Amino acid sequence: MSLSQKKVSLIGTNGIPARYGGFETLTEYLAINLNQEYDLYCYCAKTPKKNRLKTYQNTKLIYIPFKANGWQSMIYDAISIVDSLVKHDILVILGFSGVFAFPLKFIFRKKLIFNIGGIEWQKVRGSKITGKLEVIVKKWFEWICVKSSDTIIVDNQVLYDYVKNEYGIESILAEYGGDHAVKETITPEVLEKYPFLDKGYDVTVSRAQEDMNIHLVIEAYKSIPKRNLVVVSNWEISEYGKTLKSENQHKYDNIYLLDAIYDLKVLNTIRSNCDIYLHTHSLCGTAPSLTEAMSLKLPVICFDVATNRATTEEKSYYFKDVESLKGILDTLDLTTIFKLGEDMFEIAKRRYTWKRIISLYKKSIDLYAQN
Repeated sequence: MSLSQKKVSLIGTNGIPARYGGFETLTEYLAINLNQEYDLYCYCAKTPKKNRLKTYQNTKLIYIPFKANGWQSMIYDAISIVDSLVKHDILVILGFSGVFAFPLKFIFRKKLIFNIGGIEWQKVRGSKITGKLEVIVKKWFEWICVKSSDTIIVDNQVLYDYVKNEYGIESILAEYGGDHAVKETITPEVLEKYPFLDKGYDVTVSRAQEDMNIHLVIEAYKSIPKRNLVVVSNWEISEYGKTLKSENQHKYDNIYLLDAIYDLKVLNTIRSNCDIYLHTHSLCGTAPSLTEAMSLKLPVICFDVATNRATTEEKSYYFKDVESLKGILDTLDLTTIFKLGEDMFEIAKRRYTWKRIISLYKKSIDLYAQN
């Protein structure tokens, strides 16, 4: 059987074309780069019939009548996995929402390539009792997924070390490409909508979750009126976001709080013309937004966690709280900022290209496609 006859499914995202986060973008690049060698299938979340495509990038799209996020995600992923185990040869699964369907691979004898996504039990936030129970359950879910998979893929050296120490398994380290992010020139139309673009400004882009530490950044810039801060976030998804926005919107002349921007050209205009990019994530592996910022040659300052240090090879500046962030901003001069951008870009060119990342996935798929 030739490689082109092997049926490979892509599972665990909203689907393609990519309109959301890192997993969706990864899925799209897998489709773009592997569609000539395999018979590709991508599972897509609940979508109105009028908006459905039959194929995209020579990849067949299969729609499941559930959402890919929230409580429905476990049903959505499990159905996708079962359907694929019946119909396809190799499953590329992103995230462990479909945990209960993983062991079925031993019945169907299909190959599972699993991207662990992150250490989900470390992200638990709750009371002593419910939080402890959730940690136990998520650790169990993780164990099932890892033990059921033929290949484990991780997106950060910290996760690689975790899987090796916890399960004795050598995983494949494949981060995310960032080279799809391109520098955009400020147009009169965009400038009219976002007047701060003709000033110097720093920017951060993240979801409105407490572990994204937006509150620390806003608090720091309140006492640095000479620096402008632009925060792009989906404020309405959480009480944390709603509160932050209501308490700070239009209260400070140097702080601009923008709703999430899904027009990539506009978002890249705002990102690529900033003075400094602040990466605030604390509970992720290698964040796609960080590899994109590095690929844009932006000077990056990161929240101080091991995963961010691994992504930036210890060459960024790292803050833990309001005072440490203010201290960094106070000491940076133009020469240091320029070198910081150069260092981030050098790492991105070497590690965070889609050509390199896709080659790692292809090697894993090829291993099973040839059997």
